[in-house]
Amino acid sequence: MDLKEKIKKIPLMSGVYLMRNAKGKVIYVGKAISLRKRVQSYFRKSSNTFSRNDLWVGQIADVDYIETASEAEALILEASLIKQYHPRYNIELRDDKSYPFIEVTKEKFPLVAVVRPNTQKPNMKQRSKKGSSKYYGPYVAPSLIREALSIIRRIFHFRTCDPFPAKACLDYHIGLCDAPCEGKISQRDYARIIKNVCLILEGKKDLLYRSLKKEMEDLAKKKKYEQAAEVRDQMRAIGALYSGTRDINYYKETEQLQRILNLPRRPERIEAFDISNIMGQQAVGSMVSFFNGKPDKRNYRRFRIREVGQIDDFRMMAEVVNRRYRRLKKEHASFPDLIIVDGGKGQLSSALAELKVLDLDLPIISIAKKQEEVFLPQRRDPVVLPLDSLGLKLIQRIRDEAHRFAIAYHRKLRTKNALGKDQQERR
Repeated sequence: MDLKEKIKKIPLMSGVYLMRNAKGKVIYVGKAISLRKRVQSYFRKSSNTFSRNDLWVGQIADVDYIETASEAEALILEASLIKQYHPRYNIELRDDKSYPFIEVTKEKFPLVAVVRPNTQKPNMKQRSKKGSSKYYGPYVAPSLIREALSIIRRIFHFRTCDPFPAKACLDYHIGLCDAPCEGKISQRDYARIIKNVCLILEGKKDLLYRSLKKEMEDLAKKKKYEQAAEVRDQMRAIGALYSGTRDINYYKETEQLQRILNLPRRPERIEAFDISNIMGQQAVGSMVSFFNGKPDKRNYRRFRIREVGQIDDFRMMAEVVNRRYRRLKKEHASFPDLIIVDGGKGQLSSALAELKVLDLDLPIISIAKKQEEVFLPQRRDPVVLPLDSLGLKLIQRIRDEAHRFAIAYHRKLRTKNALGKDQQERR
């Protein structure tokens, strides 16, 4: 594949990129919030400015990349790959003493801290001269690596005191350190903490997960359920670190949706509709709104069906879609990047017809529960996505929330109606 074409297919998500020369040797490693945009920037011609990149960009024959779920993960992985490949054009980064490193000392109870080699305390300089410390980095984003390390410390309680204190400090009392200074944790257990921290810093998250899972299972077999639960919580917290505190990688999901559905842009704001009724009685509609993968409950809406008196899900769906977007149009409000309708081709056609009445051209799809088939306008046959598809999982999650919201509203009206009848009978 042509290099330019390959670059166009690089995802717009965070990660690490590796530049290779014609011999396949890695000559530069970098991180990015948006991989495609960052890589493309190297090949843009600037008319009057000269960049040091101009000296080596011409040597690039191929580009590889590794996707990450967050910028913090990309930062850690970048440093690990630089150490692995020793890329020629990362030499400035490796040798520049102004960039911070993470130091892990080789003591009975190792210290973990962010340090700058040219501003080390005397005891730190002495350790580095003796080779009694392990260093990770350098890191080009000091604030980000400090933030990442603070998150790691909330998971694994390593010490940051230097020198080693005589008694427990405030960190112990607020749950950030297990106070090895007072013997409140054994050397063996503390060594396990440091081992796990190093696995994170080396980018070996899969190995770390396997290690923690085995530890959790062993503790459970020994009926040490409280300790097993602590390890389980550590696993969950590490997942949050690597996913940028999100349980699901929304960028991957929406990027896949954009590609599969041929959307004009990645859908950040998605609205979904569902209808709930029992034999046509007290029919209601619901609309939920998601923004960047999270429920935006302030923009949830409930609808009592006004215009349809009999069982007709198509007309009911048409009514709520019309009411929602007629109002947005009247208020000159912004529209969603994607509309999801619960149901099959009939529900989609009904909703689409109402959008046309309102002279609105908005991306819209429907999903049928039975086979989880996705229907698109202007397409006769449904799109059947793999059950493990990230895009399908996102659609299902939003559809299920719309269904839950509709059922809750319908149940509330039934209860209110039942109470009303009971009061009348008592009279």
